[in-house]
Amino acid sequence: MKAVKKSATLLLMLMLVLSLSLAGCSKKEEGSSASPSEKASTAPSAEASKAPADSPSADPAKELKPYTVKLLYIGAAQKDEQKVEDAINKILEPKINAKLDIAPIDWGAWDNSTNLMIASREKFDIIFTAQWRFYATNVAKGAYLPLNDDSLKDVGNLIDKYGQGIKENLNPSFLSGSQINGKNYGIPTNKELAAQGGIVYRSDIADELGIDMSTVKTVQDLDAVLKVVKEKKPDITPLYFKEGETFNSHYMAQYDTLGDDGTPGMIFKNGTETKVVSKLDTDVYKANVKLARDFMKKGYINKDAAVATNSTQDAMKAGNVFMTVQSLKPGKDIEMANAINMVGKLKQIALTDATISTGDTAGAMLAVSSTSEDPARAMMVINLLHTDKDINNLINFGIDGVHYKKVADNVIEPGPDAANYSPGAAWMLGNQFLNYIWKTESPTKWDEFKAFNGQAKASPALGFTFDTSSVKTEVATCKDIMKEYDASLDTGSVDPDTALAKYVDKMKKAGMEKIITEKQTQLDAFLATKK
Repeated sequence: MKAVKKSATLLLMLMLVLSLSLAGCSKKEEGSSASPSEKASTAPSAEASKAPADSPSADPAKELKPYTVKLLYIGAAQKDEQKVEDAINKILEPKINAKLDIAPIDWGAWDNSTNLMIASREKFDIIFTAQWRFYATNVAKGAYLPLNDDSLKDVGNLIDKYGQGIKENLNPSFLSGSQINGKNYGIPTNKELAAQGGIVYRSDIADELGIDMSTVKTVQDLDAVLKVVKEKKPDITPLYFKEGETFNSHYMAQYDTLGDDGTPGMIFKNGTETKVVSKLDTDVYKANVKLARDFMKKGYINKDAAVATNSTQDAMKAGNVFMTVQSLKPGKDIEMANAINMVGKLKQIALTDATISTGDTAGAMLAVSSTSEDPARAMMVINLLHTDKDINNLINFGIDGVHYKKVADNVIEPGPDAANYSPGAAWMLGNQFLNYIWKTESPTKWDEFKAFNGQAKASPALGFTFDTSSVKTEVATCKDIMKEYDASLDTGSVDPDTALAKYVDKMKKAGMEKIITEKQTQLDAFLATKK
């Protein structure tokens, strides 16, 4: 068994912290053998390749043909979406002669909708992706273009040509950590680098019922709290679960799936062991599904958890949920409260230490679709989301005086029509260090982000991303089985005493052990270069 040397880990952590501080201060289908580079069936217009958007001598309005960039991200449609698009496009068109088409897709529909779009080669330009949303799997399918590939046919190195602002502002650890075989297939959001598992709960209800939340230190401690809510507030769901937002979420259980949650094989990112194992065999996993089952039987968890489509944020917004599990960061409770009009009613409790894994560097990214008809223009838009404060805040908060009102230079409060545009998607879209701060948030929010990253523990496999290309068939089969079992087991909807054995048996027959062996081989080779 191999482990990263302590000195190497410390050095890497110092590099992460230093680079983040500098960044914060500156403003053919699945089964095909074709590479993602060969997937670029349509090149950007000749005009688009003449002048990078950042070039001070370029006049994009004159050099570029009109184009509409379609952006897909996870979230509910907003009533005033068209108004915000119009406001963005007044700024965007003079810069790059393009319009932005914002196309959010609800959480519950996201996987099925985007999988169908990718499989059918539907044309769009930019798509949200993440390690926990099958990033590596979709890269292997050729869904995303490599953005730093000099040899990409008719396109070239998109980051170098049209993403200089990204390179200047984004912590370089994000770009290096999210690569697959040296290629960037997505541009990470400039945000917190560490992850910490915990809960966000209705503090007003806890106060009303006299619940002492200071006693909550572990997920097991939630039993006594949820019992009171269940008895005294029968119309309230004590704990809202949905697929991927449970005690077995990577940030709660500390799984490092080494680049893609859609493939079996993991290590614990808060430990030192680098032997790749199936999470299904770990004591942590078994305890979590057993606890979830107990809570479901007691009526603490929403009965539709295995098939629930509302995001945890939207569920809390409805007003009948007491608690959700969350990936925490400084001020997550206040940020969430502002997004769902519950200011002063939410608080958070951390239940794990903060950690950093490759998956966290790839925890929120924007990729350019290999079906885009103008990848250059798509890259220009991503660059502007990282550098243009007006565009960034328009897409995230809406229109000044309408959806929010400025109370100071970078401080805002809800506007008269705040409910008509509140996507709560700032962590997906560009550069959070450009975001306005709600007046209820800490004025030192971004300094707190730096401190949060600085005290986080690095996974022994930080910087490694599994390449699924040699086991694509096994990955596809296992992914289907995981979709069959994960949500029902993680939410407590089925009895693990019977379902887990069947799950393990199917995964073994589908090639799980072959995938784990290949992950181990690649990880060992990666670690050998760090000695």
